Amino acid sequence: MKLTDSHLTKSQSDRAVGAIVGTAVADALGAHYEFDRPRLGADEKAQMLGGGLGPFAPGEWTDDTTMAWCILDVTAGGLDLRTEEGLTAVARNFRTWAESEPKDIGNQTARVLNTAGPAPTAAQLRHVSEKLHEMTGRTGGNGSLMRTAPVPLRYLGDRPALAEAAASVSALTHWDEHARSGCVLWSLAIEHAVMHGELDVRSGLSLLSPAEATFWTERLDEAETEPPATFNPNGWVVTALQAAWSSIAQTPVPEADPSSHYVDALNTAIRIGNDTDTVAAIAGGLLGARWGASAIPAEWRALSHGYPGIRGDVLTTLALDAVAAGFAGS
Repeated sequence: MKLTDSHLTKSQSDRAVGAIVGTAVADALGAHYEFDRPRLGADEKAQMLGGGLGPFAPGEWTDDTTMAWCILDVTAGGLDLRTEEGLTAVARNFRTWAESEPKDIGNQTARVLNTAGPAPTAAQLRHVSEKLHEMTGRTGGNGSLMRTAPVPLRYLGDRPALAEAAASVSALTHWDEHARSGCVLWSLAIEHAVMHGELDVRSGLSLLSPAEATFWTERLDEAETEPPATFNPNGWVVTALQAAWSSIAQTPVPEADPSSHYVDALNTAIRIGNDTDTVAAIAGGLLGARWGASAIPAEWRALSHGYPGIRGDVLTTLALDAVAAGFAGS
């Protein structure tokens, strides 16, 4: 059921902003440790050091948050991600960024955007994405899941609309069914966390097809019972989601300071290794949606910046604008 009230509570607003800021900060935090960079030891705490594939400055987000910004920019401007107009605006933001000589861009994303050419429409991008899947059968990278955190903010209280939007945005570059359903599942978990202050990644299973619901139920069971280190490598959307959820679900929530779970779970995520900025970004979006922007260390937020040459506090404004646009269109 859609919300008719145009205002969130203070806590809900904090959590809505947290979904975006939590993604950006976690992404920048994980950048230093990705792939063959130094692994985070069992007793170490992650530090905001920069580096990574870019290399990135301390606090600078990578392609994960850049692509999230490409979506957030569109929804903050009032467009609906279920429409061709909204999706084309996202597609063109993606392409503009790809033409900017980015420090880092995923192979699959680059291939789709380069093949589609300048100023692509959503239909053109989907066509390339689908044809790539037909040719290779391998379009299930983690590149659409890493950017899905902004999608829920436009559809708070309207979960069927959110499910449609999340799948549509994923399909622009990642046609694989698990990629699309994984984005739906994670987006719905973020929406649930913002609205209810709960971590429940299974809350979206009923909006998936029966086959995908069964598939993800089994994968979530694994994420909750197998050691987080099991989910390395994590370039596949499935293992990336499992790595992020295992880090959240298997990191205890401190009784004395529950919101410090944001930092603790990110340390777990980064210790898994491999694509650490992306796993951290995925986890950070849901953690931020649960604990709020206020749970994110102030020194990390102060360092936050990135494409297109903005500071992290701009993300706060855009997040609230996206929420307002959703209520205005309900």
